[in-house]
Amino acid sequence: ETFSKNKSMVRILNMSDLITLNNIQLQYQNGSVVTEVIKGITLAVKKQETLAIIGKSGSGKTSLIMLLAGLEKPTSGSIVFENQTISDFNEEGLSDFRQKNIGIIFQSFYLIPNYTALENVALTLEINLQKNATELAKDILINLGLEHRLQHYPSQLSGGEQQRVAIARAVINKPSIILADEPTGNLDDENSVLISNTLFDVVKSFGSSLCLVTHDKELAQRCDRQIIIQDGKII
Repeated sequence: ETFSKNKSMVRILNMSDLITLNNIQLQYQNGSVVTEVIKGITLAVKKQETLAIIGKSGSGKTSLIMLLAGLEKPTSGSIVFENQTISDFNEEGLSDFRQKNIGIIFQSFYLIPNYTALENVALTLEINLQKNATELAKDILINLGLEHRLQHYPSQLSGGEQQRVAIARAVINKPSIILADEPTGNLDDENSVLISNTLFDVVKSFGSSLCLVTHDKELAQRCDRQIIIQDGKII
C-alpha cells in the first residue's frame, strides 16, 4: 500500500547524465602501505535511472557509493554532478551539495535513538530551514504506512519500520539521486519485499535516480541497469 496515493504519477525517463565519475581512483595510505580501493572507474548515472551495483564483499561497492555521495574524495579523477565538479568542493560545499541533492539509505538505518520517527524525518527539513517541517514529515510517514508509529522511538519499531523511516528521511527533500547501500540487508524476506517495493515506489513518485548496492539478484534485476564491481573495477 506504500505510496498508493501517488502511483498515478507516470515515470518518464530522462536519459541525460545526472552524475559522472571520470577515471576515479581511490587509495588509502597507512605509512608506506598503499591500498587501492577504486581503480580507474568511469561511470555515468542518468537522470531518473535505476542502477544496481553488484559485487562481492570488499570489491569496492560501498566505496563507490561514498564517492557518489561526496563522503569520500577521490585520490584522482573527477566527479561531475550536471555541470558542477563536486570532487573539487571543500567539506562545507560538499555538505551543502548533499543536503540539496542526495538521499542516502544505509543497511543499519542510523536513526537518532532519542528522536521519534517524526522527529528523525523532520530534522532533515529543519536543517535546511524548511517551513512546516513537522507537517511535511508527517505526510511522508503516513504515505509510507507509518501513521501509527509517528511518536515511536527507533527501539520501539521493527526493522522494516525503521528502514521505512530511514527512507522517508532520505527522500523528504526530493533528492535528485538516492544512494542505497544494502537497504534490505538487515531484514527478513517479508520486510525485504516491502522495503524494496517502497523504495521503487518512492523513486518513481519523486523522479529521482537510484544507485543501489545489493547482493540480492532479484532486487538488482528490478533496476534499469546492473554493473558488477570486482577488485575496484567495473567488469
